Amino acid sequence: MKRKCLFFLVLLFFSHFSLKGQPEIPVEKWTGKTIMLIGAHPDDDAISHGTLAMLQDHGNQVYVVILTSGNVGTQDPQISMTDLARIRKKEEIDALAELGIPAGHYINMGYNDGMLELQDKEEIMTRLVRQIRKYKPDVLMAFDPGKGKMRWHKADHRTASWLAVDACRAAMWPLLYEGQIIHENLKPHEVREYLLFDGFPEDYNTEVNITQYLEVKINAFMKYVSQFTSGWSKYTGPEISPEEEKQFRERIKKRTIYKEGKVIEQFRYFAGSPEGIGR
Repeated sequence: MKRKCLFFLVLLFFSHFSLKGQPEIPVEKWTGKTIMLIGAHPDDDAISHGTLAMLQDHGNQVYVVILTSGNVGTQDPQISMTDLARIRKKEEIDALAELGIPAGHYINMGYNDGMLELQDKEEIMTRLVRQIRKYKPDVLMAFDPGKGKMRWHKADHRTASWLAVDACRAAMWPLLYEGQIIHENLKPHEVREYLLFDGFPEDYNTEVNITQYLEVKINAFMKYVSQFTSGWSKYTGPEISPEEEKQFRERIKKRTIYKEGKVIEQFRYFAGSPEGIGR
């Protein structure tokens, strides 16, 4: 009897530990919230496309803020930076349309791809704080900067991860960027919930069941022709052959996470002041 009680207590402890940090209301049941995703490149939102589609479908307002125009990511020597930026803009807007997110909810800050950490950080921060104060998100989605230790991200991603969280911290203080408050009639705003992606696997505490949105996720991802097909080396336009389409779909499915018969997306959920995100 004592062994059974001890086993039950251990099981209860580990069940509690495994659920620690999860939202009180499951993400699948969120409604009426404003969600802002901040990423570095057009397509950085793709890791969360199923969740974004679900949130939009459930009556939430979703905004996607991307810091660079994606104007460098190709091996095709015939494409200029200007042309590639135009292509990536259309691909992103088309992908978001598949998710039900209107083009007006896409904000691109236009910095050069691959050069984000060399830009004026105060200028970027000012612009991000303005967006946060303007749209007042309840939830921020962003690259996970790390919990307890810094998460390594490739160039641009690592900068975006810190800028996103730091902008949330700055947006809540009325004496930071006070010109926005005095002259633009904006108000300080505190973001209280975070869904952080592309983090350490051991830090994930939230799984979102996106099974019903798998096809939407795939169809949205397939808009990124210039990044994930032969367009990477020689871009010939948004149309691809049936064989390329088949290969593209298979490639997306291999990137998809399946667990216990469900399709999921994983996050580190955090609730509270942004001051505590790294703890």
